[in-house]
Formats: sequence, C-alpha cells, structure tokens
Amino acid sequence: MSAQFETLRRAAFAIAIAAALCALPAAAQTPAKGADASKSETEAAQVKKLLEQRFPGATVSDVSKSPYFGLYEAQFDGQMVYTDAKVAYVIVGSVYDAASKQNLSEERQRRLNRIAFDALPLDLAIKRVKGNGTRKLVVFSDADCPFCARLENELKSVDDVTVYTFLYPIDQLHPDAARKSRIIWCAPDRLKAWDDHYNGGKLPDNAGDCETPLAKLQALGQKMKVNATPTLVFADGSVIPGALPRARLETELNTAEVEAKKTAAAAKK
Repeated sequence: MSAQFETLRRAAFAIAIAAALCALPAAAQTPAKGADASKSETEAAQVKKLLEQRFPGATVSDVSKSPYFGLYEAQFDGQMVYTDAKVAYVIVGSVYDAASKQNLSEERQRRLNRIAFDALPLDLAIKRVKGNGTRKLVVFSDADCPFCARLENELKSVDDVTVYTFLYPIDQLHPDAARKSRIIWCAPDRLKAWDDHYNGGKLPDNAGDCETPLAKLQALGQKMKVNATPTLVFADGSVIPGALPRARLETELNTAEVEAKKTAAAAKK
C-alpha cells in the first residue's frame, strides 16, 4: 500500500456507512444523459483535479458520479474511494448491496480494470487443455508460491477449461523461483515439468539456459500491476488475485465466458 493511500485511509471518515450507501431506489442508478451527462463529466474532471491537489503524487483515474448519495467514485492508487464534489471528505472502503451482500465497489473496480484477453501473449504460457477446453483462464504463477500450489490443487477438479500459466517469479519473496522457472521452461515437455515440480518437487535435468519469456512476462505483469501470485485473468478480461476455491473458480469462469460473449456480440453491431 502506498504512503499516499495510507495517509488517505487514516484521514477517511465513516467507513462503516459505506454499506448503507446502496440503499437507493433503482432510478437513482440511471446514468445521466445529454446535458446532464456533460455536466457530470465536467464535475468529475474537477473532482479529479482536486484529489490530485489534495494528495500530490497519487494516481487518480476513472473519476465519475456514483449512484450513492451524490458522491463521486475514483480509483486512487489502485483502490476505489468515494468523495463529495469539493473533495472535503473521502470514504475509503467497500459499498455493499444490503440485500444481496454483493461488494459493489469490488465489482465496479473489476470492470474498470479489465484487460483485453485476446491481446495477452498466450504463446509465452504453459498451456493445459482440460475436457473440451472451451473456458479460458490465464494464471500468473510463481514456482515457489504456496498459494499457487493451492490453486493448482483446486484446478485439478475443474474441467472444460484451457489454462495458460505465465511463469512469474517474485524474486523478493522466492529468490530461487526464477532459476526453477527457467529450468521448467527449458524442458522438452513444459507442462509435465510444471506438474512434476508442483506434485513432487522434481525439476527437469537441464541448465535452464535456453531462451525464456521471463523478462517479457515480468514487463507484462508490471504493466498490469500484478504484484502477487497467483493472479488470475478470466475470458472477459477480469483480473482477480488469489488462490480461489473451486466453487468460486467455477462461478468466475462461467460468468466471464458469458460477459466475453456479450462483449464480442456488441463489437459486431
């Protein structure tokens, strides 16, 4: 967490009321149109400017009018925050739907942070096809990451999916992961080498001195702000960090496929 965001977190007030902000009628969530939309955009630009002035050095983006109490939402150093038009107060925390208990802030940020799945360099991944392979999943994974091992175990019972594993060693946490990643990539059968390593700690017998995609994947991960492993990218471009349990994986895979199809259909119109 950045120093800017920590300062903002400590200065925020009434985080606990965030869960109540969604208790508005559906009409309040209708996007502005015409002149109202233009006015809202102008005000959002002013809010962005004020946030940047109040917190020099902070990265502020995606500022827009929220459907909650007339507040504005903004991504602040990668986190969703809410503020008034004058940026006199800032709320740090998640907004929940009181009925469904859905984390609306998380869902909104997820949509804003979507990436173009088809633009990912899938040829730089270790590819595994399970069942019909129709669903798609990209995983940034560290060879020595215990949470990645947990995810690998969960994925064993997930079918009809193609998993693309990007080797993404995090040196400061696992100093030997880069060496192991090179050895795995240089194996004649990379998928078998990956499985042997995670299932029994066995590495192929090679020097790991072939050409590898590690540098390119590090650059990609930094661009996408991947700072933890495993980090998952679903077919609709949603990015979720963490070793999700099987039930959540199934839900996210299915939801992402539906969203990806909707996006593709809309693009054709």
